Amino acid sequence: MLRIKTVLPAMISFTLIAISASGQVAPIKPGLWQIQIERETNGKKSPDMSERLKNMPPERRAEVEAAMKQRGIEASGSTVKVCQTRETLDASKFVNPLPDCKTTYSSRTNSSWKSHTSCSQNHLESDSEIIFSGPESYSVKITSTLQSAGQTKTTHMNRTGKWLSADCGDIKPPSIEK
Repeated sequence: MLRIKTVLPAMISFTLIAISASGQVAPIKPGLWQIQIERETNGKKSPDMSERLKNMPPERRAEVEAAMKQRGIEASGSTVKVCQTRETLDASKFVNPLPDCKTTYSSRTNSSWKSHTSCSQNHLESDSEIIFSGPESYSVKITSTLQSAGQTKTTHMNRTGKWLSADCGDIKPPSIEK
């Protein structure tokens, strides 16, 4: 369970950042984005971020909130806000949020991307499909399998991104650690 909590900020980043592909920039506008998240694990609806944070010990909650803030993520309920810049939309900078992950793309067009990501250290495998509806909206469907403590957890996530503004206000872009 602890591994899932420590991987969660990176998984959120991955699903937001997976909209890029090596040598290609996501066909969306830079700026402030609002992402609506629906998630289920092993067939059960997963609690949203505010529920998860509410149930954490105060010290752990502070750690997770700080990690999310460092990655440029502001969460509220099932919605996150992220600041995307031209640099963060450039896939060569951030396609893998975790150091041991490798992403391969089976399809990339101006309107959709399909990919598979494998993270050996975290025992995570994901398949993603991103549909770009235009420069101000996109949707992502991800199926992930995580091996942890001898158990397999399968997660289905649907995310809908909506561009809010060219100005990100006080939300910082995700850190790029490459």
